Amino acid sequence: MQAYSGFAQVYDIFMDNVPYDEWVDYLTSLLSEQGVKDGLVLELGCGTGNITRRLSGKGYDMIGVDLSDEMLEIAREKEYNADTDTDTDYINSVDVDTEKNQEQWNIDSAGSGYELESYQSGKNPILYLQQDMREFELYGTVCAVVSICDSMNYITSEEDLLKVFRLVNNYLDPGGIFIFDMNTEYKYKTILADNIIAENRDNCSFIWENYYHEENKINEYNMTIFVKYEYNPFIEDDEEAEEEDYDTARLFERFQETHYQKAYSIDKVIELINQAGLEFITVYDAFTKNKPTDKSERVYFIAREKYQENKKYISE
Repeated sequence: MQAYSGFAQVYDIFMDNVPYDEWVDYLTSLLSEQGVKDGLVLELGCGTGNITRRLSGKGYDMIGVDLSDEMLEIAREKEYNADTDTDTDYINSVDVDTEKNQEQWNIDSAGSGYELESYQSGKNPILYLQQDMREFELYGTVCAVVSICDSMNYITSEEDLLKVFRLVNNYLDPGGIFIFDMNTEYKYKTILADNIIAENRDNCSFIWENYYHEENKINEYNMTIFVKYEYNPFIEDDEEAEEEDYDTARLFERFQETHYQKAYSIDKVIELINQAGLEFITVYDAFTKNKPTDKSERVYFIAREKYQENKKYISE
């Protein structure tokens, strides 16, 4: 499982065509139908916080987990910049491993759960945690876990996906809800296939080289990202340089990343959900309430924690 690094800088620029508001409206409708209209929600693979912040705006208390520290840095900065009603001491993300921060967040480290009461400004801040979703840990349980934008496809082995599902089951309240989406094999095999995608913006560009390995259902994409420097110090320090010299000599920083995602059949995912001790509820063709078809590109799974009287909320 790979974390975004260089691409984190330009992720939001190249994802500006994603209708996040519509996605969150759909997600909250699914949560509401399952009785989750407020409360503490965990997002796995939260990235730069686009879904997390919108769910927070809908009234949910949010925890965001992601492997990429670079992505989380951007998420925290967004939250800080958006918070104009607080003083300079307002903390948008905290380290829950310290006693001081446990007190500030009213966290019961004995495991009875989070109590996100007003924190300085009277607003519940989003708690961002840099963790691998295959090994994530919380101090207590949550009423729902969500994972959007095909984050689960980054788990490329059935064993690891089962591990994630078991952890989700471990940290859900009794009867808690788990909602996640996945890209389908149809999308990898037919839509993305072995294509090359390129986009160019004012200050950055990227080339996406996609390969689908049908034998093991792995989708590989190689990203080459070019980010323009704000200025070229070698030219700016030259008093005799012409303006056109500066323009033509402007530099770009190049990043390269390779990422892998796995295509899972719906039947296999349901099997792993049940094996993890969760109760499978349904699966939808994305952004509808219809059953998936053989041409569905994205699907949404909904599962529930089955109440266990002697359940222990610890990672194994």
